[in-house]
Amino acid sequence: MFSFYSHGKLLITAEYAVLAGAKALAIPCKKGQLLNFHLEGGSKELSWNSFDCYGKKWFEVNFQLPSLMITKTSDKKTAERLQKILIFSTKQNPFFLSEGGKIETFLEFDRHWGLGSSSSLIANIASWAKINPYHLLDFSFGGSGYDVACGLSEGPIFYSKKQNKPIIEPVTFSPIFFEKLYFVYLNQKQNSQQAVKDFDLKKVNKYIIKKLNNLTEVISSTVDFNEFEKAIDDHETIIGDLINRKPIKDVLFSNFSGSIKSLGAWGGDFILVTKSGDTVKYFKEMGYTTIIPWKKMGLVI
Repeated sequence: MFSFYSHGKLLITAEYAVLAGAKALAIPCKKGQLLNFHLEGGSKELSWNSFDCYGKKWFEVNFQLPSLMITKTSDKKTAERLQKILIFSTKQNPFFLSEGGKIETFLEFDRHWGLGSSSSLIANIASWAKINPYHLLDFSFGGSGYDVACGLSEGPIFYSKKQNKPIIEPVTFSPIFFEKLYFVYLNQKQNSQQAVKDFDLKKVNKYIIKKLNNLTEVISSTVDFNEFEKAIDDHETIIGDLINRKPIKDVLFSNFSGSIKSLGAWGGDFILVTKSGDTVKYFKEMGYTTIIPWKKMGLVI
């Protein structure tokens, strides 16, 4: 059996602007996705079964090799997308899938949370096929690539793209005030692919990139909790102006006295909130029950 594992992801800074070259702070999640391949020598069939974090099978498909023709599936649309990914991978590495077998994937987080079910799968398939994960991402889901970088990293990173090449810099990031930080799920999954397609890169100029890069440095290094809160508030204002949307705090949580920062594509998935009074009680009373402390979510060093 061959096993491959990649982490989930959280984009802490430079959402949207990372597509235009801004430096982002990103952290891998403690939980991720496992892919096991049971090789069956001489087999001309690849059977695929995917399981969610609750142990329930949510997807299955059988492929005929070497054509990768779909012979059976529980979800045609998902199967066809996976088929295209595997065909691209075989073109990148002709020795990939020369023999069949059984694939099982296991997610460790809720697949609706937007923590990287797709990107961790791409990273795992690329490792399995021995191909460039960023080329596979560009072909399949697109995006800046920070999510794949997180999947393959063992700690927080600075991520940027220069001349379309990923620049990855490991960073020590473990806030001393981590007990005052929470991730709250907004009860709806955001379509990151669509957000990327809809965003106009021309809106990001050198002045905006410089301001965001400075805030990324502050957020990643400050030991002053008040400075941290101010930095994420300033970051929200800049991105809000950039995408012409009100910050999530103004829209849903205007009476919350702490700071709130959107993560990734605005409007869904998780937000980062700072402790203010009984933070957990506040969000539960507002109907948001998935509240995860920083240390339980982020893979920090």
